[in-house]
Amino acid sequence: MTGEDNEKPYSSAMVVMAHPDDAEYSCSGTVAQLTRKGWDVVYVLCTDGSKGSDEPGMTPERLADIRRQEQLDAAKILGLKDVVFLNYPDSYLTPSLELRKDIVRAIRVHRPDILICPNPNRSLEGNSYLGHPDHLAAGEAALSAAYPTSRDRLTYPDLIKEGLEPHKVREVWITMGGNANHWVELTEEDLSTAVKALKAHVSQVDGERAESRLREWRARSGSLRGYRYAESFRVFKMRV
Repeated sequence: MTGEDNEKPYSSAMVVMAHPDDAEYSCSGTVAQLTRKGWDVVYVLCTDGSKGSDEPGMTPERLADIRRQEQLDAAKILGLKDVVFLNYPDSYLTPSLELRKDIVRAIRVHRPDILICPNPNRSLEGNSYLGHPDHLAAGEAALSAAYPTSRDRLTYPDLIKEGLEPHKVREVWITMGGNANHWVELTEEDLSTAVKALKAHVSQVDGERAESRLREWRARSGSLRGYRYAESFRVFKMRV
């Protein structure tokens, strides 16, 4: 996970996801490995997570506060540099120009080498999960922010006035259930840290079930490459 040719080694990553806990489910083993190696990793959460509860009497405002704290707890476990909360309403996310601009701002502030985001395409290959529309919207907005918007000086000139110079993301990694072209082999330490971070989302997961599912999914991904555990991505090396 380093740059090629004469480029400086990669040392930073940004993870853009729709909700608190999305990154823990999809790529937290990789994040744990990167931070353990000294990388700066930043999360950008697009929504406030305010709809993810069936608890009678729960309000969106209270749930948003709970989930924000759970994400901060998970971030501490993972050793993140920062968590950016964009606070769009949960379940209403669209790949709007406003969302794209907010992600561009975060990219220009933190200047990541690698951007990790969800797949913007709905998959109908399974039989139990149709795909959350917020995930699709976050993926599309993140990809549009990474290319071409964050690199273009003449787009969002007001950001230049804020001192936020254009930034060219060097690679984009899309979290994938299939069609992957890159696997990150996870150590037991990486996966244990990921499990602990996922369990921090107490309002969303049953700890024991969350661990068994995460281990099962990572083992399934790893088996495709002869690894005990792995996370898979579709990687695009950007032209800079």
